[in-house]
Amino acid sequence: MKETIETRELIVLDGLDVTIRGTYHKTYDDNLAAQSNPVAQPRIGVLFLNSISPTRAAHGDAAVYWADSFAECGYPSFRLDLPGFGDSEGDLPEDLAGFINQGGYASIVSAKVRELVARFNLSGVVIVGQCASGVSALYTAAASPKCKGLVLMDPYFYLPQAKRPVIRREWGTWFLHSRRQFSSIVYDRLKRIGCFLRGGDLPKNANYLLLSSWKKLTPKGLPVLILKGPDCRTLNMKPRAGEFDYLEYLLKVAGRGSKVVVKVTNSANKAFVNHQGRVAVRQHTEQWLNAYFPLVKP
Repeated sequence: MKETIETRELIVLDGLDVTIRGTYHKTYDDNLAAQSNPVAQPRIGVLFLNSISPTRAAHGDAAVYWADSFAECGYPSFRLDLPGFGDSEGDLPEDLAGFINQGGYASIVSAKVRELVARFNLSGVVIVGQCASGVSALYTAAASPKCKGLVLMDPYFYLPQAKRPVIRREWGTWFLHSRRQFSSIVYDRLKRIGCFLRGGDLPKNANYLLLSSWKKLTPKGLPVLILKGPDCRTLNMKPRAGEFDYLEYLLKVAGRGSKVVVKVTNSANKAFVNHQGRVAVRQHTEQWLNAYFPLVKP
């Protein structure tokens, strides 16, 4: 198998007796350096993680598109298969979701970040994660000083709830799927009442361990870009009536002086893999990278 093409190279990271494989997307300067001397100026790299998606390409090869785009802008980009995924060795945990939600991949990714920084002469990396991989990205940032920023696409900060009793579950399903406008209004009002009674407290299924990582990082000024896909029920940044507003809570915890930026991609689908979604992610992320990690021109 060919391991190198003009703009990409297959890489193997084998530190700490954990071997994972990935793809390195070269910048224009990297290609020039390969013909002369190594790149001397440390740069920020962009690292894509896959915690649920079967391969490092992500759904619809979206991560390939984004990594190519950022490399063309001058940011060396990397896509890694975590242990048990894609081309990497290892077995998946029996409870994969629980493992991710408790930060199980943080130590492995932190070690691989150190390898990337040393091997490619980087000043640090920005980690990009979508949904579950965003959870791993945030845990890694809390554990690794070499993580200089985060791009989180539709991150979640809650744990799966236990199954509701059958009668309650069927009752809620009837309200959710009924075509009658009256039922939808009643369901929303019941949810709103529950939220009011709970007050501003976090829900019982909040991921407190993950939120503690957020509280540790964002008030200190870690640049974070949150990309939110539209909720088909609200079409804006607000959750549906009665649901806890995690985004509002996160911004409040981060504080006014934080470097947290939120962008809503109204044209995206849930996984950001449609054309409009992929382009929106690329544009928002490139603008954010230029603002917080401007390239040093020779």
